[in-house]
Formats: sequence, C-alpha cells, structure tokens
Amino acid sequence: MQRLTVTGRLLITALILAAIYFGFKYVGGVDLLKSLRKENTEETTSRSSNEGSESASSEGVDEEQTTTTSSSATQSNKPSFDYEAPVPQGGTLKGVVELGASGFNSFIIRIDDQKNWKLEKAEFGNSLVIENMATDDDVRAGLKKYIGGMLDFGVGGRDIHFVVSSGAVKADVTQRIIRVLKSLNYFVNTVSAEQEGKLALRSVLPTEFYDSAFVVDIGSGNTKISWKEGNKTSALESYGSKYFQEGKSDNTVYDEVKAKAKQIPSSHRKTCFIIGGVPFELAKAVRKGKERYTVLDTADAYKLDNAKTRAGLNIYKAIADGTGCEKFVFDWDANFTIGFLLDLPK
Repeated sequence: MQRLTVTGRLLITALILAAIYFGFKYVGGVDLLKSLRKENTEETTSRSSNEGSESASSEGVDEEQTTTTSSSATQSNKPSFDYEAPVPQGGTLKGVVELGASGFNSFIIRIDDQKNWKLEKAEFGNSLVIENMATDDDVRAGLKKYIGGMLDFGVGGRDIHFVVSSGAVKADVTQRIIRVLKSLNYFVNTVSAEQEGKLALRSVLPTEFYDSAFVVDIGSGNTKISWKEGNKTSALESYGSKYFQEGKSDNTVYDEVKAKAKQIPSSHRKTCFIIGGVPFELAKAVRKGKERYTVLDTADAYKLDNAKTRAGLNIYKAIADGTGCEKFVFDWDANFTIGFLLDLPK
C-alpha cells in the first residue's frame, strides 16, 4: 500500500466507499433511513393532532359539566327567527328587583314613551345580598348597599321597583326583606301566577306576533302559559321544573301540561316565545354569538345531566306535543319583572 501513488490510494478509497454504499442500499439501509424519517414525521404530526383533540375534548368536558348539550345544534332544518326588537329613542332608566328565597334577580332597562325598551344591565341569582342577614338591621344595610348600586348606575330612586314572585312570597326571608323595604319607603309588589304569565307576555311577545304566537315561562315552582286575543290576555298555570320534589311523576305532569297547552287557540301556535330557568339552559347549548333570540332544538335533541333540567324538558315536550308548535324562541333579555315595568303608567 505504501508503494502506491497518492492518486492510486484515492482511487482505491473511492472504490471501497462506493462498495459500502451500494451494499448498504442493497440490504435496505437507505430505505430504512427513509422509513425512520417518515415514522418520525408521522409521530410528530400525530402528536400535534392528538394535542389539539385533547384541548377540544377538555373544552367539551368543561362545557358539559356546566351546561346542557344538544346533539342537533347544527341541523340545517331548524327554523330560523330573524326578528329584531325596536330600539328605544332616548328614554329613561328603570330598575326592577325580583325577590326570591335564595337571592335576587335584578334588571335595569331603558324605556321610551312608546314602551320600546332595551336591557342595560342584569344580575341573576345574587345570593350575596341576603347572606348573613340575621337581623332587620343586617337586611337594611344589605338592601341599602344593593339599592345604592342601582342609583350609581343612573336609575332614579323612584324608578326602582321590587317584585315578589308567586313562588317566593311565602318564604320567611322574603317576608323579612319585604318588611325592611317598607321601612325604607319602598313599595313591594306581589304577583300571582296568573299575573306573572300576563307580565311575561307583556315583556317577551312583540306586537307583530299577537295573533300567531303564545308565551311560556317555565319556572321552578310553576309554569305559565299565556296568549293574547284582541285586548284580552289569557294565562294558565301548571307544574314547575321542580315538580319531582313534590313526588309527581313525569307522566302525570306531562299529561296535565299537554292538556293545558291544548287550550291555546290553534291560530296562535305558529311560534312560542319561551323564558325561564330551564329554557335558559337549553338556549345556552345552541346560542350563536350574542344573539338576543335563540331558536331551541327539539326536546329529544338535548342531553341532560340533572333532575331539574330533565323535568323542565318534560314540560317543554308536553307543550310542543300539545300544540304542534315547531318554533320555540328563547329571549335572552325578557323577564316577567320587565313586563311589570312596561305595565306601569307613563
């Protein structure tokens, strides 16, 4: 080897390297390297895809834990609803507080001379207001602070109203709050279930739908069904979404609610405007963006995870079966207490 010239040595080295290369390729070495590169690429792609799926799954689990879900939210055959409520021109701020045994719901609206209104602020289930209120002085202090927040928002003292729902009027804590509010020179309005139904209609039913639609308010203590014929408003009451706590069976409630729903004139069954706690959960599962009106899916499309929602869905199905109505529209802004504000004289 030492006698070889430099050129000869380089030539022999090149031949050896060529032989090794082609031999390696012959036994699949190059193909093996390509295979390894391909597997590495596929593993990276698969890991990225799985991480995305896990993220989506996590969001889905969180949503399922806090809301009702619907399996048909993307159905293309679901009826649409394109109505837009009129906006008030100028107007005055008015506030209303619904008193309940476990907390307050409060609403501030702007309303003009034509009774057009817009929701400016809403608080639901504010239980902090009545916590640790052992004495009348505690209640008075808590109410003053709560009223002060509405005053700071711009609502005049005379434009703040208090309404007790028919389901909460008998609660001990509600009676204490009523007594203290009267001592603060606030009048407390109590309403019956029939009045609630009429006030719900006043809030949620646009005048354009007086002759073709009806209203349903599914509450915990009762369900109100109402409609309007000419100048007359009719309202019926039936079981609420906590009927299971009274030992009532699903079939019993379904049959009664369906029978009540059949009393709605056939000309008024084209559209149902629906509000209440359970409808809120059903609408939340299919709402698009921040729309005010959400068309609910059919009753059998929802997947439920608690007794109250299942009971409310049974009521919803009974009304749908009793009327044949296929368009149930949830209004995110309306409430029977807002109907109370709209019913006040100018």
